[in-house]
Amino acid sequence: MLINRQWFALIGVGVLAGTFASAEAGPKSPHSAGLDGKPLLELEHAIGLGEYPKTTSILIIRHGRLVYERYFGEGSKELLNNTRSATKFLTTLALGVAIGDRAIPSEHVPAFPFLSDLKPFQNDSADKRAITLEDMLTMSSALACDDNDDASPGNEDNMHSQGNWTRWAVDLPTMRSFARDAQGLGTWRYCTTNAFLIGQVIQRATHVQVDSYTEDRILRPLGISRWNWSYSPAHEVMTGGGLQLRSRDLAKIAWMVADKGRWKGQQIVPANWIESALTIRRASRPEQNYGYFIFEEDYSTACGIRPVWYMAGNGGSQILMPRELGAAIVITRTAFNVHGSSLQTADMLKKYILPSLPCA
Repeated sequence: MLINRQWFALIGVGVLAGTFASAEAGPKSPHSAGLDGKPLLELEHAIGLGEYPKTTSILIIRHGRLVYERYFGEGSKELLNNTRSATKFLTTLALGVAIGDRAIPSEHVPAFPFLSDLKPFQNDSADKRAITLEDMLTMSSALACDDNDDASPGNEDNMHSQGNWTRWAVDLPTMRSFARDAQGLGTWRYCTTNAFLIGQVIQRATHVQVDSYTEDRILRPLGISRWNWSYSPAHEVMTGGGLQLRSRDLAKIAWMVADKGRWKGQQIVPANWIESALTIRRASRPEQNYGYFIFEEDYSTACGIRPVWYMAGNGGSQILMPRELGAAIVITRTAFNVHGSSLQTADMLKKYILPSLPCA
């Protein structure tokens, strides 16, 4: 793989609010932006050697400035990246805006009353009627749904073959012997259907198609003008992932979240919702936790061991927010369905990217 050795540092606007100017207007090196350039050069070399295959972009934001921007392979500034499930967190943000608009009382309310136009539900039960939006956000709802289990009725692959995804989703059975723990939540199981159904709840509660609602309330206020949604055969919006965005626009979303929902002096998403979303709710696996459609792990940084929240998707893409470093990071990759791709991304983060960042 050929590597262009030119540094693409921030690109001239000073802050990420608005469009980016030319590379020449920004810092001339990572050092001038407060970063250690050596590990980043080593990372470029490692990518060139094929150690992190299918990496397409790496961007680093520090204190609101895009201080490092590199593209590899098929990546480019204008490419609409398919980061798969990483964009589940956009559904969390849209729900927070809808709660702020008072279209939805809170995440603690039952979900299925919003979907009453589809009654009667097959496999109706007390457990199904008790499912709250928080149950879905934390991947702990009673639905018999596990994307990591091919035999699970609610496995995402089963949804894609359906003509009407919402009808299929609300009719799913619930788990046998479903039980809540002391926190009031069930067992954690990764289930894209949860995120898809929350999108349908938002749409019914706001009376606006959820793609348009997200565009008008989040994307356009961030200065984002290009995107590509996925839809079902019935034109239902896929809010469980697959929203395609430019790397710079993913960076805008990441920094807005890192800055407590603010952008260019405007509160895009309520600050209290950002804090709720970035609160550990479940353990998703050893040394990895989960909030509202977003993961958390502790990493060694210049400030010591610190939590890093991140959106992640099949293929190895991660959009990360080491907030205590005053930073946000975008890594896009297309190693789809490759075992260990997420671990590779974590490895480049540990070895090269975090070591380049000073303590905030």
